[in-house]
Parts: sequence; structure tokens; C-alpha cells
Amino acid sequence: MAKFMYKMQNILEIKYKLENQAKTNYANARAKLNEEQAKLRALLEKQMCYENKMRSLMSSRLDIIEIKVCKSAIEKTKSDIKHQILQTSVAERNLEQARIKLYEVMNDRKIHEKLKENAFEDFMKELNAQESKEIDELVSYTYGKAR
Repeated sequence: MAKFMYKMQNILEIKYKLENQAKTNYANARAKLNEEQAKLRALLEKQMCYENKMRSLMSSRLDIIEIKVCKSAIEKTKSDIKHQILQTSVAERNLEQARIKLYEVMNDRKIHEKLKENAFEDFMKELNAQESKEIDELVSYTYGKAR
């Protein structure tokens, strides 16, 4: 029996490798986004702590130097939060680009797998036609010899 050999198997293997790379890139982009969001949450919590400290300083005996330090820390944290929001949005865009790339690569791989399936179906049709022809020849030879 003949063996099926897909002529573009090496291209299909490359598509598998590209898909694995795209999956890795997507996972890295997802991890980076999670990291940036965690930093943002930490900064927001830090700002809340400073604001609570500021409220307590304002309600107790007034220490102007401590209030100024706290106010300065709040302003710095607000600046850090703005910067972190920017970093988070960049990470979100990178994640979206990685998702789109992964989608394209997966579609490419699926197309090549479908081509391989179609080639295998054609191969099986040819093989069945060839076997049918051989059986017909054998039957006609046996019938011709019996006469």
C-alpha cells in the first residue's frame, strides 16, 4: 500500500512553530499587562494610605512639615499613577496586537491543515480508484481464463 506524503509538510511544521511563538508572545504580553495592572493597584492603594494619613494629620495637632511631606508624597504618587496608567494602556495595546497576530497565525495554520486534509482525501480517492482498477483487471483476467 502506498504511503501518503504531504508535499508542504515542512511549511505546516513552520506554521506550528510560528503559532507556538505567537502563543508565547501573547502569554508574555498578558503577563506584562497583569504586572502593570498590579503596579497601578499598588500605587492607588499607596495614594489612599497617604490621603488617610493626611486626613489624620489635619484632624490631630497640626504639624505643618509633616503635612507638607504628606502632600508632596500624594502629588508624587498621583504623578506615578498617571505614568502607570500610560504604561498599562501600552501593555493593553501590546496584548491586543499579540492577540491579533495569534489569530492570524492560527488561521494560517488551520488553512494549511485543511489543505493537508484535502490532499489526503485526494490521495485516498486515487488509491481506491487504483485498487478498484486492479480488482477489475484481476476479475477480467480470471473470467477470461475460465472461458
